Amino acid sequence: MRFRHPDGSIVHLSYCTNVHPAETLDGVRAQLRDHCEPVRRRLGRDRLGIGLWLAREAARVLINDPAELRALRAELDSRGLEVVTLNGFPYEGFGADEVKYRVYRPDWTEPERLAHTTDLARLLAALLPDDVTEGTISTLPLAWRTPYATDPGAAGTARAALTTLAQRLDALAELTGKSIRIGLEPEPGCTVETTADAIAPLTDVGHERIGICVDTCHLATSFEDPDTALDALTAAGIPVVKSQLSAALHAEHPHLPEVRTALAAFAEPRFLHQTRTRTAAGLRGTDDLDEAVAGGALPDSTPWRAHFHVPLHAPPAPPLTSTLPVLRTTLARLVGGPVPLTRHLEVETYTWQALPAELRPRTRTQLADGIAAELTLARDLLVDLGLKELP
Repeated sequence: MRFRHPDGSIVHLSYCTNVHPAETLDGVRAQLRDHCEPVRRRLGRDRLGIGLWLAREAARVLINDPAELRALRAELDSRGLEVVTLNGFPYEGFGADEVKYRVYRPDWTEPERLAHTTDLARLLAALLPDDVTEGTISTLPLAWRTPYATDPGAAGTARAALTTLAQRLDALAELTGKSIRIGLEPEPGCTVETTADAIAPLTDVGHERIGICVDTCHLATSFEDPDTALDALTAAGIPVVKSQLSAALHAEHPHLPEVRTALAAFAEPRFLHQTRTRTAAGLRGTDDLDEAVAGGALPDSTPWRAHFHVPLHAPPAPPLTSTLPVLRTTLARLVGGPVPLTRHLEVETYTWQALPAELRPRTRTQLADGIAAELTLARDLLVDLGLKELP
């Protein structure tokens, strides 16, 4: 979905396909047929943007077979789908029964991460619509905090990898005329947990093609103030290459038994749900929600937030809620000003099938309805900010 900003530039809105597990190219094609095109039809649009997730196996097939890449591009066109952004955070296995810490490997100290991200950049340059010259890719924020923090060479290795990537992106732009930018995506528990944590390593790399991806669920989970965060990034000259529109789980009164019970329903075995609370002594947290609700690990006199991407249009029932207000404030700063701070927005609710059983979509139709409802909410927010939806 495309929107014209009052300054005349085009802002793209998509939804991320990592909600539909697929490790192979055949799986990706099935996503387009079974999920993406039905969502487009529900929205009554001739064209729908998708933030494509290409796992390692699918990416390698496309890199090694130009005919397969041309065929994928043709299929996107025939189904009324367009790709301007990729989710390069998960490497493989995102549809596994247990993902948890595995999603952070390989990290930016390992050569596989650089190789895979280079492949993704080359693929995106080929998949971009003919009238689009800029693509973006989100990636993990260097590494999970351990063992990175205790390895004296880790920071230098990661910086060297990102510098090499930047050089490759420059060469790609010269070769293809397509500018591909990469955004580190701060996430609780990682080396770069907050936007503030991103400033130093990105300043060290110091390249316009390497910036940040602001995920509004992660921002909220870490209790970051959107205005403060974006002001600091702007002051440091760190570009917001893309933003993922998402909402975290919020518990205002975690000391109450009924709140603990409600939170426990969201603790599940597939993904990590890092949980945070803000105290007078600073941010406190656990790596997963079950550690928090078990009692004793976190102070419970202040609100808790958990890294659980809840549907934008359907916050959980009381006594819980979502951090949609943080998304609204962030979006207003990103695209509500005289010049957009980013032009790529991606709805990323990958946890539909991890919701408590009574809230999960039971059919493809229900899932498509839910994704379409999220995109409709995001569209309405953009229109309210003065952007004009384009055909």
